[in-house]
Amino acid sequence: MLYIVHYAHNWNNGILECWVIIFTHYSITPIFHYSNLLSFYWEVALGSLIVVRVICIANQKGGVGKTTTAVNLSASIAVAERKVLLIDIDPQGNSTSGMGFSKEGAKETIYHALLRGSGLKDMIQKTAISYLDVTTSNTDLIGAEVELIQEKDRERKLDRLIKEVEAEYDFIFIDCPPSLGLLTINSLTAAHSVIIPLQCEYYAMEGLGQLLKTIRLIKQALNPKLEIEGILFTMFDSRNNLSHQVVHEVKTHFKDKVFKTIIPRNIRLSEAPSHGKPILLYDIHSKGAESYLNLAREILANGKINGN
Repeated sequence: MLYIVHYAHNWNNGILECWVIIFTHYSITPIFHYSNLLSFYWEVALGSLIVVRVICIANQKGGVGKTTTAVNLSASIAVAERKVLLIDIDPQGNSTSGMGFSKEGAKETIYHALLRGSGLKDMIQKTAISYLDVTTSNTDLIGAEVELIQEKDRERKLDRLIKEVEAEYDFIFIDCPPSLGLLTINSLTAAHSVIIPLQCEYYAMEGLGQLLKTIRLIKQALNPKLEIEGILFTMFDSRNNLSHQVVHEVKTHFKDKVFKTIIPRNIRLSEAPSHGKPILLYDIHSKGAESYLNLAREILANGKINGN
C-alpha cells in the first residue's frame, strides 16, 4: 500500500519549506518540494476547481511505451493527491495486468460498458494506490471494433460513459490500443488532449505523421477541443547517437509540443509489469520512477486543458 503525507521540513528565511512524502512499508521518499507551504495548498485548492482533464495515450505503433506511460503516469499523479481514473481500452489488457488485476478473472470490463449497456461506474476498481482507480480490459474487446460498426453514434460511446463519472475525478487517462480503429477513435473523441509516446528510433517517427493526421481529422469532425498534450520520448538510450538525433529532429519540428521529461531505458521499469505494480510500488528509487514523477509534475504545472 502507498501512503501520502505532508511534511513541514524547516523554516528558510522566514518561509516554511514543505515536502510531500510518499512511503511504503519499506521506504520513505520525498517527491515534490514546495519552497512555500502556502503555494502548495493554493495549488491543491486550484486543482479542486479545475474541470476533469481527460487525456488519452495513443500511438498506432506498438512497443513504444504507451501502456508503461499510462500506468506510471496515472500512479505518479495519484500520489500528488489528484483523483485519477485509468481506463484500459486495449484488448491486450496490459494496463489491467500492470496494475495487478487479472485480465481473465474480471466478470465485467470496459467491453460490457461499451456494448452491453453496463454503467462505467460499476466497472471501476480501487488499486493499491490511494486516489487511483482503474477500469479493466481483456480479449473480449477484440470483437468490439466489429460490433461497434452497427452502433448508432458509435464514435461517442466512450465519451458518454466518461460523462457518468467525470465529476468524481481530476484526471482520466485512457490507454489506447496500438491501432487507429474505432476504439482509438472513441478515445480521441472523448479526450481533451492526447499524449503521444515516441520511442527514440527511426521507425517510430515514420508513424507519427499518420497519427497527427488522424488527430486533425478527429478535431475537425468529432472533437474540436482535442489538443496535443505533448510528445513524450520513451526508451531513450543516451549511448545511442540515433536516440539523440530523433530527439533533436522532433524538438526542431514540434518545439513546445514536446515534453521536457524524457523516459530512459530502465530495467526496473520493464520489470515492474511482471509483478503487477507501477514503478512507484516496485522500485521508487529507480530512474524510471524519477522520470515519471517528473512527467507528472510537468503535466500538473501546465494545467492548460480545463475541459472547455
